Formats: sequence, structure tokens, C-alpha cells
Amino acid sequence: MGSKQRTYTPEFREGAVRIVIETGRPIPEVAEELGVHSGTLHSWVSRWRRNGSASSDRPAPAASSGRLR
Repeated sequence: MGSKQRTYTPEFREGAVRIVIETGRPIPEVAEELGVHSGTLHSWVSRWRRNGSASSDRPAPAASSGRLR
């Protein structure tokens, strides 16, 4: 009785986070509607609030005017 780990596209994650942020709806409600575990959606929202992206734990690299070495 194993469970299969699902992967979600960055676009899906961003869309799910956008629903929570823009509508103010509760995470469990949105998660159930989208078929995602509420803990998963909660981590995406937390990551977005920290980094501005639901897809990565690392913040986006800052634009640099200098050249790469």
C-alpha cells in the first residue's frame, strides 16, 4: 500500500498560491478543491511569502550590472 509522490509544475504551484493570496480563502479549502494536501499548499504559500516564488526554496538571483568572472 504505497503512495505515489506527485510532482506539480511551477505554473500549477504559482496558480494555487495566487488563489490563496488574492482571494484570502483558507488553505485547506483551496487545497481540497485542487486535490493537493493542505500541508503541501501551506509550504508553497510560506515559500512564496519568503521568496516571492512557490517553486524554489532559493530566492531568485539578483540582476547584476557587472560581468561574470
